[in-house]
Amino acid sequence: MPVRKKSKFEQWFSFSRHQRRFGAEKVYAEISGVDLQSLKNKVLEGTEVCYTHGSAKDLNEHIEQLKQEFVGQAAINHYHASLIVLIRRDVDVEKNYQKFKALWLGEMEFLLKSLNIRWLISACDTFIDYDEDVTLRAILMNAVVLINTLKMQETERFLCDQSLDVNLENQQYLQNQRYALFDGTSAFAVGTDDTLRNMRWRLDQVCKTHALGQIVIEIFERLQRDENDNVYSRFKQRHTRERTRWW
Repeated sequence: MPVRKKSKFEQWFSFSRHQRRFGAEKVYAEISGVDLQSLKNKVLEGTEVCYTHGSAKDLNEHIEQLKQEFVGQAAINHYHASLIVLIRRDVDVEKNYQKFKALWLGEMEFLLKSLNIRWLISACDTFIDYDEDVTLRAILMNAVVLINTLKMQETERFLCDQSLDVNLENQQYLQNQRYALFDGTSAFAVGTDDTLRNMRWRLDQVCKTHALGQIVIEIFERLQRDENDNVYSRFKQRHTRERTRWW
């Protein structure tokens, strides 16, 4: 069993959690009464994109550091990130979550195009943690599990420095015989298998049940792009049977 998550009552006694909310008034002053159209048209200036690694305890410092992730992007992306930070740090959660959800329902098309996968997943996590709609939470969990699994797989590849050169003899073997992996699961028949196509059909059906399910579809489609080098894009390149393609 994983470590037990602390209750809200237990979290209230954590000084570090209170400390991470200090300075919220200044952040509120900067983002209250914002004009979304103006934020969509404003581009954040800077010399280069710099991703945060961890987060500063000081709320204002963390919000300011996050701006570097959005250099050259619309300011609405940083506003979206700021709302998530406020929610995660328990700053007026109900009010800020409603702003966050209204932002997505009103600007979903723009956010889907402008946010990277890191922030799309962060949005999914926020909906899962705070929305009352069980269906929406279940739909978005698909994206979180998908990306976290890929992160582990690609990180293991980095750790182990494994070659991705295809063994042609093994590839031919997969076309003719079953190769067992674990617990009754068998390997993917590279080039012809219909497993991912069928999964995509099911994913489309599930995600249609809520408008925000489009976040999951957007993430899945991005994984197929050659520039987003990962196991999905590599298998897409190796796929040969048109009627079983999943992209």
